[in-house]
Amino acid sequence: MADQHLDSSVLLGLQEVMEDEYPLLLETFLSDSRDRLGSLRVALRDADAQALRLAAHSFKGSCSNMGAPLLAGLCRELEDVARRERFDEAPELLERIAAEFAIVRILLKGELQRHRFN
Repeated sequence: MADQHLDSSVLLGLQEVMEDEYPLLLETFLSDSRDRLGSLRVALRDADAQALRLAAHSFKGSCSNMGAPLLAGLCRELEDVARRERFDEAPELLERIAAEFAIVRILLKGELQRHRFN
């Protein structure tokens, strides 16, 4: 199940590259992601298509880099919705993004714990 939410090969590659800084990378991603979700919510509340598109694009990139393909895909969908200014579709997508991030967050917290105790 975790493999559909997180690409273990991407995480392994990041761990090899980052070495001792790997836990910090995970913590930074989790913290930044909470901020990005907040930016998405504000942009949607303000019906700011440009801000929504840019925030979704940025979040998509970080999710992709961290090996969270489902989350990246949902952000790509939201980016497209914002580009087309289809605000009626955005709330459901944003909720799906938040739900998927909740899963990714739990999995990455587990990854942090495993890394710290190994």
